[in-house]
Amino acid sequence: MRMSALTLDLLKEKLTVWKGCDLSKTANAVLGEGNPHATVMFIGEAPGQKEDELKRPFVGAAGQFLNELLASINLKREDVYISNVVKFRPPGNRDPEPIEKEQCMPWLMLEIALVQPKVIATLGRHSLGHFFPTMTITNAHGKPFKITDSITLFPIYHPAAALHNGNLRSSLLADFRALGEFLKTVK
Repeated sequence: MRMSALTLDLLKEKLTVWKGCDLSKTANAVLGEGNPHATVMFIGEAPGQKEDELKRPFVGAAGQFLNELLASINLKREDVYISNVVKFRPPGNRDPEPIEKEQCMPWLMLEIALVQPKVIATLGRHSLGHFFPTMTITNAHGKPFKITDSITLFPIYHPAAALHNGNLRSSLLADFRALGEFLKTVK
């Protein structure tokens, strides 16, 4: 299929029937959603239980927290595009396996190509690892990294990490403040 003929809606339709990942046998397809022309794209790890049920990214507790974090920098879900590396829920919310990330990666790359964000905010270590496999979220969070002439990567802790570890909450809030300031410089 030619890229010019591909849309996010068509991509979602195709993902729904795709069986190229073992997780697709036990979970619903969850493609990203939001502004198809967003300046910033948030990429998490994989859908959780609520996301699998509703077939939408970041609608559970981490998603509610993400909404609050977006509001803290005067953004709404409708302003951004939100997706995940893996498009199907791993059983028991376990970490996605490397093969599952590899199998789902073409879908994410198509989303990025269609949205054409200027900033990709990776949420957590799994999405950061796609772009910078040797970089740790602990060392990278809250700092911009140019990955192409037109795209800057901005690693942030995953909202779920702060829900499980209250000590990360202040770091996550600081990351979002830094992202908000950085977005003011993006043209």
